[in-house]
Amino acid sequence: MYDGSERGKGDVMGQQSIRQEARRAALDAQSKRRRERAEREKRLEYLAVRVLVAIRERDAAVAEADRRAGQALREMTEDEGLSVREAVEWCGDEITTREMTRLRRLVEDNGADGSEVDDKNSMPGAAEGLARGSAREDARDAAAS
Repeated sequence: MYDGSERGKGDVMGQQSIRQEARRAALDAQSKRRRERAEREKRLEYLAVRVLVAIRERDAAVAEADRRAGQALREMTEDEGLSVREAVEWCGDEITTREMTRLRRLVEDNGADGSEVDDKNSMPGAAEGLARGSAREDARDAAAS
């Protein structure tokens, strides 16, 4: 005679199986989200390095252009004998006496020929190295996966 006890065991086993499947599905979803977040974080790190490299390169280019302008203004006043006001007039509306003074000081602070480079201007090389290092790490990580 059948008392139904076998059926009760089957229900318990079925419920355990359902719980295990649900747990496994939840863990898989969490793992997938963690992977996606890690991949996104890597992309953001790479993009942040690109931003900083571009800004450092821009700063270096501006500093170099300012140095060249300062050198030319120094030559106008010292070598050609122009006054500050006359040099500004030669440059038209593109420069003020205040800007001219700032640019000339850049050259004077870095030596007469403006050849010395301050620490700030040497930084783009470090940023580029950081970007190259990050790119190598990304390539290595991609090869490993």
